Formats: sequence, structure tokens, C-alpha cells
Amino acid sequence: MPIYLEFERPIADLEGKIVELRQLAEEDPTTNIDDEVSRLQGKVDTLVKQTYAKLTPWQKTLVARHPARPHFIHYAETLFEDFTPLAGDRLYGEDRAVITGLARFRGRPVAVIGQEKGHDTQTRLTHNFGMAMPEGYRKAQRIFDLADRFGLPVLSFADTSGAYPGVSAEERGQAEAIARSTQAGLNLRVPFIATIIGEGMSGGALAIATANRVFMLEHSIYAVISPEGCASILWRSADKAQDAAAAMKITAQDLLDLKVIDAVIPEPMGGAHRNPEAAINSVGDTIERALNDMASMGGEQIRKQRREKFLGIGRNLS
Repeated sequence: MPIYLEFERPIADLEGKIVELRQLAEEDPTTNIDDEVSRLQGKVDTLVKQTYAKLTPWQKTLVARHPARPHFIHYAETLFEDFTPLAGDRLYGEDRAVITGLARFRGRPVAVIGQEKGHDTQTRLTHNFGMAMPEGYRKAQRIFDLADRFGLPVLSFADTSGAYPGVSAEERGQAEAIARSTQAGLNLRVPFIATIIGEGMSGGALAIATANRVFMLEHSIYAVISPEGCASILWRSADKAQDAAAAMKITAQDLLDLKVIDAVIPEPMGGAHRNPEAAINSVGDTIERALNDMASMGGEQIRKQRREKFLGIGRNLS
């Protein structure tokens, strides 16, 4: 059964009527429902289009967190061939919140880094809800180093509510691991493309997103802290999360205006969760164009362009 968000209730009611009609037709094959289903489907399509054309920042946050939204593993299965996972940071252990490896992307050898939240209770626990420990970011550094050594473009996919904030992570140097990963991304002499596919929260996302090109899916979010975290700090209440989301400028459209990201990737009508395959292919097409654009750039030029991009954020905003 589809999972509907609170603001999608009118859509759910209409689609529920379509389901009831089809069940009726199964019980009585002589019943002609085609015209009524067509009429209702037209109303659904119009309502979905109207609803998603005017989402608030908080509603976009809910869409970015939708449980049926495609996760990194779905992108990996669709976009990459010969994916070979590389595990462990060679210092402490393996962190399954961050999946890394080598693969072929539309004929090109690439290095891949992705954050995975999991889709049910067991996989969420396995991947720690996408909240990486220090070893996850040190594993990312290892992949950055390998990519630089062998001249492989790096493709990263951010989707996390933030790095794991627990005592065990702090004991093992969480802040240092995030800073080193951020630095490693900035120093690469190979093309680096990052895509925010869901939530891109805090340094936990930035650590794998200091890229030459940073893209966001249309209904993803990207910020230094979650709306709930911001509300808890400013208003001492997570109930103000909707106000925080509006004030923080976390949507792809806001961040494009602020020149924090390079492009917004359109999602299928109704969000990526309604048509995951189309959303994933759109991301793949955008990445391919970006790689083609950087194909003639030299290593030092690539590195300089990336560093200037991040140093220039916040300057000369029109």
C-alpha cells in the first residue's frame, strides 16, 4: 500500500476511491468503471501537480524523508555496473552507514561513496539510520585517496540526518574524521560530483559533498542542522520545526538561489517515491553531463575550480 504524507490526504482519498472501484469491478466483471476511473485519475493527476507545485519547506522535508524514496542502494543497483564494495577504514572497523566501492558508470570507471539509511527496521539498524561513525568518514577518505591515485572520478550520494552524535563516536574522533574527509574531498585532482538525494544534514553530509558539482533532487533538503535541531536550539521546542525549516533556506530552490549548489534535478510529479526509476535515471543523466563537461580539465584545474567554488559561497550574491 502507498504511504501518504499528512498533506497528501486529499490525494489519498481520491486514489482510495479508484482502488474501491477496481475491487468492485473484480467482484462484478460486468461493471464498467473505465470512465469513472479515468475521470478520477485525471483529478488525482491535477491535484498531485497542484500540491507539489507549492510545497512549503517543511513539506519538502517530509518528502525528503519519505520511507519509499529511493535510497543509495537503489541508485547503486540502477546506475552502476561491476560495483565492487570496499569495506573498512584500515584503522578501526567497518561502518555500514557509508557504502563505498569501485564501479562502472555508463562505461566509465568511477569511485563511489553513498550514505544508506535502510528501508525497514532491520536494515535501518544495520545502517544505523544513515548516521555514520568516524570510521565511515575515514573509509570515505580512503576512497578519495584511491580515486586520486588511480585517476577515477568520484560520485557521492548524500542522504543522512547527520553524523552519529553519541559518546562512542566522539571518543573515536568524530569531528576530526569529518574535517579530514571534507579536506580530502577539496584536495582531489579528479572530477568530483555530489548529489543530495534525500536529507543532507550537517557536516555528516558535507564531509562527502565538497565537490566540483553539487546537485540536489527537487524535493531534497540540505542544511547545517535538521529543522527539529534548529528549533530546539532557538525556541527550546521541536514543535517549531516548521518555522525553522522556513527560516533556514534548506530547499533545493533556495540553495540554488544562494549559489550553494549548482543545479536542481527535477523529480517525477509527486516526488521520487512515486517513480523511483525515473528519478534515478534523471540523476544519472545529470551526472553524465557533468562528467562530460569536466572531461577536458586537468587535475590542478579541477582542484582549483573546486576550492574557489567553496571559498566563493556567500560572496557576490545578487
